[in-house]
Amino acid sequence: MSLPSIPANYSSWLAAIKARVQAARTRAVLAVNAEQVRLYWEIGRAILDKQQLEGWGAKVLDRLSRDLRAEFPETKGFSVTNLKYMRRFAEECPDLKFGQQVADQLPWFHIVVLLTQVPEPAERQWYAAKAVEHGWSRNILNMQIETAAGKRSGKATSNFPSTLPAYQSDLVQHSLKDPYLFDFLGLGEEAHERDIENAITRHITRFLLELGAGFAFVGRQVLLHVGDQDFYIDLLFYHLKLRCYVVVELKAGVFKPEYAGQLSFYLSAVDEEMKQADDNPTVGILLCKKKDKVVAEYALRGIDKPMGVAEYRLTEAIPADLRGSLPSIEELEAALQASGDADDA
Repeated sequence: MSLPSIPANYSSWLAAIKARVQAARTRAVLAVNAEQVRLYWEIGRAILDKQQLEGWGAKVLDRLSRDLRAEFPETKGFSVTNLKYMRRFAEECPDLKFGQQVADQLPWFHIVVLLTQVPEPAERQWYAAKAVEHGWSRNILNMQIETAAGKRSGKATSNFPSTLPAYQSDLVQHSLKDPYLFDFLGLGEEAHERDIENAITRHITRFLLELGAGFAFVGRQVLLHVGDQDFYIDLLFYHLKLRCYVVVELKAGVFKPEYAGQLSFYLSAVDEEMKQADDNPTVGILLCKKKDKVVAEYALRGIDKPMGVAEYRLTEAIPADLRGSLPSIEELEAALQASGDADDA
């Protein structure tokens, strides 16, 4: 079978591509990942230029893939599918960045996941920055995207602006989500608070992942002895980045204003009995099955302890109002299949 016709200046263009590949290989010992990502961007940019300026067709990619594989048989990544990802990468990241995040700090297939599964540039920037900051694996990045973590981050109703310094308020606010997704606990909607606590303890690693980076588990039903009475905190954490204790109270029902008063009492007790001199003020998170946002805002308005109120979901994997911009099942399957093809290339 004869090969499709190739433009007259293809050979010199191919030679330039080969030279770039060879040059990148010699520098890869110092910065393998960064060089690979930048090389892929350069190849993608070169493909775009030829297609946009000289009208080259898509079949050139078939020939380019064969020629690069023949020249560099030990180097993976030159499949037609991966070349298309390179072109898309260069087209959608003309300055080699996802917003403020330099793309070459991410592994290549993290970039592919972001390109194929996150259509909005602002969301891509968020996921890219978090992946670099927390060292997310590709599986973790996929899970965070599929559960719409970027849309839930910082959404809890809180009084942080009035109870914390501005720099700390923003940091704490973005450490909370709304809603929290607890479908991994394997519980039905009828579950009681103690059932949820027990399940969280059994699945503490997955629970910490849902809470977000920085949370360290201290204990459940933590005793506070105040005056002549004993009180028990549902769940107690310490946040390594915020440098403070975090009290989490679970309520298997609709939010009530009196819950805020109870949580405020616990925060005062922890500040007095457990907080060290160099710790920041203890933060409270009240997790309810359902909340009225206005009621929650009113309840927090007169409280001087920093706390947030958020909902949790036991059975719904992704809230309906967060699904709009996520890829369809068919699109996800196609993206994963394409990613697999590139891995095998």
